[in-house]
Amino acid sequence: MGFLLWILAVILVVVGVVQLIQGQILFGIVLIVVGLAIGPGGWSIFNSRKGSRV
Repeated sequence: MGFLLWILAVILVVVGVVQLIQGQILFGIVLIVVGLAIGPGGWSIFNSRKGSRV
């Protein structure tokens, strides 16, 4: 599951950067933020804070 989230996050961020280059500023920023949100590392909306204590 983590690997699939990582692949999806990379695709979203790359498409977001391409959109920024093409002039679609708002759509590019939204794609990058969504990519960072679903990525398995760092900040992820799928990780709960309660279960992440080590």
